Order: sequence, then C-alpha cells, then structure tokens
Amino acid sequence: MRKFLILTILFIIPAVTVTARGPIDRHEVRSGMRKMKKDNLKEAEIDFRKALVKDSTSFTANYDLAGTLYKMNKGNAQGMAEAAKYLQAVMEEAAVHPEYGDEYFFNLGDIALQMKDYKNAVEAFKQSLLRNPGDLQAKENYIYARKMLENQQNQQDQNQDQNQDQQNQDQNKDQQDQDQNQDQQNQDQNKDQNNQDQNQDQQNQNQNQDKDQQNQDRNQQNPQGGEAQITPQAAQQMLQAIQDKEKETQEKVKAEKAAAMKSRQREKNW
Repeated sequence: MRKFLILTILFIIPAVTVTARGPIDRHEVRSGMRKMKKDNLKEAEIDFRKALVKDSTSFTANYDLAGTLYKMNKGNAQGMAEAAKYLQAVMEEAAVHPEYGDEYFFNLGDIALQMKDYKNAVEAFKQSLLRNPGDLQAKENYIYARKMLENQQNQQDQNQDQNQDQQNQDQNKDQQDQDQNQDQQNQDQNKDQNNQDQNQDQQNQNQNQDKDQQNQDRNQQNPQGGEAQITPQAAQQMLQAIQDKEKETQEKVKAEKAAAMKSRQREKNW
C-alpha cells in the first residue's frame, strides 16, 4: 500500500480564498502541510483542525487532516474511523474532480482496508480505477478487497449456520428437558395414584376384616344363625320373675286401697 498522498502538489493555494461563505484564511492549511511533510503529525493535526474551525468545508483541510490521522493511527480502528469521517465529508467534491479523484478514492479504500471494512474498500478502489484504469496498485488492492469481502461473507454465513445449528440444538435440548420433566411429573402422578389406590385397598381390607369379626361374634352368640335361643330353664325363670313382679304389684295396689278405706272411715266418724 502506498503512502497517503497530501494535496500540496495538486493545488496552488492563495493565502486567502474568497468563496460564497466569505474570506477563508489558508495560513493554517499551509502550516499544517509543512509540518506534515516533516512528520510533525501532532502539530499538523492541530493546524488542520484550526483551519476546519474557520471553514469546515475546506477540501484540503479535510483531506490532509484525514491523511495525518491515517499516519498517526495505523492499527487503531477508532483513529482510522475518524480519518474516514474527514475523507467522506468531501466525497462529493472529490467525485467531480478527475485530477485528484483517483488518489482520493484510493486513500479512502486504503483506510477501509485498515478498518477491515472490505465492502467500502471494494467500492472505493472501484471508483479509483474508474478514474485511473492503469493504476496497478489500485487493481491489486481491489482484487484483495474483493477476496477478503468474499471470505468475510462466507464466514458470516458459516457463523449464521453455526448459530442456527446451536439454536436448534438448544431448542431440541429444551424440548427434551420439557419431555423429561413431563415424564417425571407423570411418573410422580402415577406413583401418587398408586399410593392412593393402595391406601384405599388397605382401608377396604380393614373394613372387611371388621365386618368379618362382627359376623364371627354374632355367630358365636347365635350359632343357629337366627334369633338368640333361650333354654327352658331360663324361660321358666323369666316367667316366674314376671309372675312375682305382677303379684307384688297386685299386693301393693290392695294395700293402697285398704289404706284409702281406713282414711275415709276416720273422716266419717269424726
């Protein structure tokens, strides 16, 4: 990759240029160019930024500030992104100036390569070749950027496939976990139901045993299976008891009547 070219040989810049925006002081631009040639990049950056404060549309100030940042920030993605910002600010003007458009787009593509922004690099080198088809280095960079873009897209597709596979695996695992949980719940429910059935069977068995015991007790008291049998002796005793009770009652009634008669006689005699 060739060095980022500055525009000192492309312009004869007067000390003051008059535009529709009014007088523009070029002192900082010239100072920045001199310092940039001497690799006093930090001081050159300051001069170009001062120039942009006075005229933010200055093509030369934007372009050479981008070149300064490019040299200062190789390998620094954030610095390269800032350099690209200043270049892109004057893209429309560069596109209509064939005398320096090829270098502008070459440098724009070079910055894009540094940022691994292969899509924009391909487009930038393409624009550079349209303006200067004989630029072999632009051709090489264009081919390289296309190859890297293709690899990048393939890698993205592969990553998407892997992500999709991983999502499918995760979904399958989740489904398996849900199925296992459902099976476990079913097993637990079946176990609970079996326990309930066993408890019910045990209760029924206990009730049947109680009934059997009650039947056995009744059978022992009444072996014939009918009403309880009374022996003749017991029946005679019961009848005698009833008769004695009845006799006692009659005697008690007679005694009460006799007492009542005596009471009436005393009252009459008196």
